[in-house]
Amino acid sequence: MIIPCIDLMDGKVVQLVQGREKALEADAPLVMLEKFKAFPEIQVIDLDAAMGRGANDDLVTLVTSRAAARVGGGVRSVDRARALIAQGARRVIVGTAAFATNGVNEEFLTAIAAAIGKDRLIIALDSKDGQIVVKGWRQSINLSAEQVLKPLEPYCSGFLCTYVDKEGMMQGTDLDWFRRLRAATRLEITAAGGITTLDDVRALQAMGVDAAVGMAIYTGRLNLEHLAALNTEKLC
Repeated sequence: MIIPCIDLMDGKVVQLVQGREKALEADAPLVMLEKFKAFPEIQVIDLDAAMGRGANDDLVTLVTSRAAARVGGGVRSVDRARALIAQGARRVIVGTAAFATNGVNEEFLTAIAAAIGKDRLIIALDSKDGQIVVKGWRQSINLSAEQVLKPLEPYCSGFLCTYVDKEGMMQGTDLDWFRRLRAATRLEITAAGGITTLDDVRALQAMGVDAAVGMAIYTGRLNLEHLAALNTEKLC
């Protein structure tokens, strides 16, 4: 499955490079939803909530009222996860809070899975220089994504795996890394970070990995009609 991304900051749809530098502002959320209407699911990340400087709850509610969406950004409590479900999120993405200083945050994940159901929980594994990064990709922990996939399986329905080294840079992604991740878990994997060409998307599809696509769509490098056609082929 191909999943277009909507990232929200300061009430606008944006795209960042490496999670820091704003590269562009896009059309309003409803305009983007119209463009994405051929896709069965979209991904929404509230960057302000992720960075701890407010939230775009009204926009999240607007988007989730019009489309099936997985939503993340600043999910550091059970109450926040419940609130996103109440706002219409189909599934909730948890990143930083899934980890403690010594590894997996089992207490938190047990609580959140019990509150919203593991089938509605996606855990984000963001990787840079081979290590998981948290807190807006500003802090690394001494674990690789490959190491934590199995321990995390009891708490979620799938993983959003971002190759941060190439995020937003339009330079392709690390297909070998995604092959290793695919071999390490039976659960759903969604790839993100550097996906630039139709060949990237096809390669991910061939290995049974979904693709979350942002910058390449917004810059026109990837054509939405072509992506929708690939999606239809795969679904068939």
